Amino acid sequence: MLAEESVPAFHLANARYLQGHIFFLLQNCCKTVRQLSQIHSHIVISGFTQKNFILFKLLSLCAAFNNLPHALQVFDRVRNPSTAVWNQIIKAHALSGNSRKSVQLLNTMGGSPVLPDGYTFNYVINGCAKGGLLEEGEQVHGKVLKGGFCSNVFVRSSLVDFYVKSGGQEGVWKASCLFDEMGEINVVTWNSFLFGCIRSRDIQGARRVFEVMPWRNIVSWTTMIAGCTQNGRCKEALFLFSEMQRQKIEFDQVTLVTVLSACAELGDLDLGRWIHSYVVELVNYKKQPVFVSLNNALIHMYASCGEIEAALRVFNGMEHRTIVSWTSMITGFAKQGFGDEALRVFEWMESMQDNDVTPDEITFLGVLCACSHSGYVDMGRHYFKTMTERKIEPSIRHFGCMVDLLSRAGLLDEAYELVKSMPMKPNDAVWGALLGGCRIYKNVVLASDVSDWFSEELDPDQASGYLVLLSNVFAADERWQDVVTVRKKMLDIKTRKPPGRSWIQIEGNIYEFLVGDRSNKHACLIFEVLDDITKVARLQDYHPYFADALPCQE
Repeated sequence: MLAEESVPAFHLANARYLQGHIFFLLQNCCKTVRQLSQIHSHIVISGFTQKNFILFKLLSLCAAFNNLPHALQVFDRVRNPSTAVWNQIIKAHALSGNSRKSVQLLNTMGGSPVLPDGYTFNYVINGCAKGGLLEEGEQVHGKVLKGGFCSNVFVRSSLVDFYVKSGGQEGVWKASCLFDEMGEINVVTWNSFLFGCIRSRDIQGARRVFEVMPWRNIVSWTTMIAGCTQNGRCKEALFLFSEMQRQKIEFDQVTLVTVLSACAELGDLDLGRWIHSYVVELVNYKKQPVFVSLNNALIHMYASCGEIEAALRVFNGMEHRTIVSWTSMITGFAKQGFGDEALRVFEWMESMQDNDVTPDEITFLGVLCACSHSGYVDMGRHYFKTMTERKIEPSIRHFGCMVDLLSRAGLLDEAYELVKSMPMKPNDAVWGALLGGCRIYKNVVLASDVSDWFSEELDPDQASGYLVLLSNVFAADERWQDVVTVRKKMLDIKTRKPPGRSWIQIEGNIYEFLVGDRSNKHACLIFEVLDDITKVARLQDYHPYFADALPCQE
């Protein structure tokens, strides 16, 4: 086949026209992998396999279609690739998840006649961030400094994002140093740094960054709201959402997912219902498709607020359900005490034909929780065994559910043997479940054995829960001297039992209450009403159990 350079001069005009036509096809007409292959064949037949401007576009489409083998086939035949062609093969590897190969290509490029540019470093650094390649990314950072690209705002922004995502606490510090040295900072860089603060759980620092940002977009607000929600500052998250609305900043469905998580945690049913009505409006009037994740968040919110029927209506109305949808419904039923309904949803999911949804460890956690609430011991054993058969490794939470199920049923010896056979160290939930069973069935002997088992490894930060339960077991059996001994041990190791707390929503406002807290201005009236309720309950043959009401450590 003749190369274009050997074609007589009177054919050059026709060759240039043909090159332009091929580039036009790549630019405007290539929509599928099959079309890409057809145009590539046309390139080969026409003798343009060394035309860098055509190969650049061809490789960019290979990257867009995530067709790495095709991209490599093209690139390996290029004798003298330009920087733009190198960039596209590096980008193709970074996008396909083969980030380490993109770094290797950058090193190989260093031995070629062409030099990397800002786009090259951007693609490689973003690939390192995506693949979590800290060491490789730091080496690329060195090349950036050596090549004089440290003043490139896009390269520096990519480095900030890389250190935020890959470097842990030290990475956030390095990102902060880069951030402080930047003269020009765009909103993407601000958002990356904000995300880094949140990822390192520095919510105070994130809030300071958020407050000083010269401009904020929807990503900024959503990131800050999500950060507050994930770190237990749900009231602050809802305040930010309210402020977002006050400033007339348009939110999207991702924002609503994070807000619904805060509503679920606080029990803010009013706001959750408002969001649901907004979602209905999106569907009915704006004709926008609703993300599956948003419907899943609605299910979780309603189930957490006790509105299980509303959660089921959302679930039934979904055209497409993921494993998160099914698991949210199963877990919602289980947590609200509807064990039979939770198991029926699980059986429904399993029985569906052509169903590509496979239960995962979280699904089985909900199923075991349902079995525990309903007292279905044999069924719980069956599903626990089924997990292993399906190659799902039980976590400590699954063991905790089984211990709770066996302990509630009075099978304390079996529960204790299961605890001793666990492949991991039992946590407070496991010991709490076993000691709770000992309290219910007044098995003081086993409670003492359990105490001997974990007393040597007791973590003072977690000890209070164990010891209070143990104290309650002794109190139930009126072994007051043992109660005193346990309480003395709590004082010796300076444990603090966190006071119980609850929330209640009245006329759109959420109020928080702590055990023994009398700071509310209506505290006297509240306690009078509680006394009246207790008197009425006693008339209905209610007998309060005071062994669990031992005072908190102050």
